[in-house]
Amino acid sequence: MAASPVYLVTGSMGFIGAWTLHHLVRQGKTAVSYDLSTNRSRVDMLMTPAEQSAIRFVTGDLTNTDHVMQTVETHAITHIIHLGALQVPFVRANPVLGAQVNVVGTANLFEAAKKYAIPHVVYASSIAVYGPPDRYPHGLIAHDAPLDPHTLYGVYKQSNELAARVYWEEYGLTSAALRPYIVYGVGRDQGMTSEPTKAMLAAAARKPYHIAFGGVGQYQLGSDTAQQFILAADQPLQGAYVFNLGGVPTDMTEIVAMIRSARPDAQVTIEDKRLPFPLGFDDSALREHYPTVYETPLHDGIQQTIAHFERCLRDGTLTLPA
Repeated sequence: MAASPVYLVTGSMGFIGAWTLHHLVRQGKTAVSYDLSTNRSRVDMLMTPAEQSAIRFVTGDLTNTDHVMQTVETHAITHIIHLGALQVPFVRANPVLGAQVNVVGTANLFEAAKKYAIPHVVYASSIAVYGPPDRYPHGLIAHDAPLDPHTLYGVYKQSNELAARVYWEEYGLTSAALRPYIVYGVGRDQGMTSEPTKAMLAAAARKPYHIAFGGVGQYQLGSDTAQQFILAADQPLQGAYVFNLGGVPTDMTEIVAMIRSARPDAQVTIEDKRLPFPLGFDDSALREHYPTVYETPLHDGIQQTIAHFERCLRDGTLTLPA
C-alpha cells in the first residue's frame, strides 16, 4: 500500500512558502513546514489557527545535513517543495552564508531525496540566472537563452540547476525548478520588487505610497505561484526541468492604474527610474509541459490583494509600522 503523501515545504515562513502551506491545507494534503524562522506573521495572514493546526511545524536549518535527513525520515516525506533561500541583499552581505544556505542547503535536500527514495524534487530558481537585457535580443528572453548571472545569488541558483541535472543523469532523480519574476500579493514585504505590493497595502490602509521604480515587467500572484509549485510536485516529469514563469509584460503605470481602479482614493506615485530588467521571459516550455498554468488576471489579483490586506488590517493579523 502506497504511503500517504507528505509534503516538505522549506522556506515556509516566507512569502511563497506561506502561500504553499495555505494551498496544501486547502487541498487536504499533509504539509511539513521547515524553516529556521518561527515568525508566522505571513502564515497568520493566510490561515486561521485551526487551519494551521493541520501543519507539522519544524524549526530547522537547511545547512544542517543531519537535521534535514532526520526531518525527511521522521515525517516520512514523499514530496519536496524547496523554497528556502537567502535573497540577493543577504547573499551580497554574507556570500559564504549565502552559499551554505542556497547551495549546500539545496544539495542536502537532493541527497535526502536520494537516500529516502523520494523520486522527485521541486525547487525555486530565479530569473537572476540570466544576464542583463542587452545580452539578449529584444523581446521576451527565451527559456533556453544563455545563462549569464551577474550576482552571487544568480550564480548559486545556476549551480543548483546544474546540480539537479547531474542528479537526474547519475541517479535518475527527477526535478522541476520554477523561475519567478515579480511576484506580488499578501505576504510580499521584502526585496526591491516588493514595492508594487507595498503600494497595494498602502491603498488598503488609505495611505500614500511612492514606488521607487517604473518600467515594464511580468507579474505573478503569490497564490498562483504557490499552486504552480504544488502542481510541479504532483506531476513529475522525466528529467531535470527548469521553467520560466511568464505573464503579460505590464508597465508600472498600468499597475498603478489598476490599484486606483480598485480603490479610487489610492495615492500612489512612481519614481521616473527603470530598473535594468528585461521586459519578460518566455514561458512556452511551462505551458507545453503542464496542463494548467495558474495566472489570475492582474486586475483581479490586485483587487484580491487589496481586499485581503483590508481584512488583515481589520482583524489585526497585519499592523502597519508607526
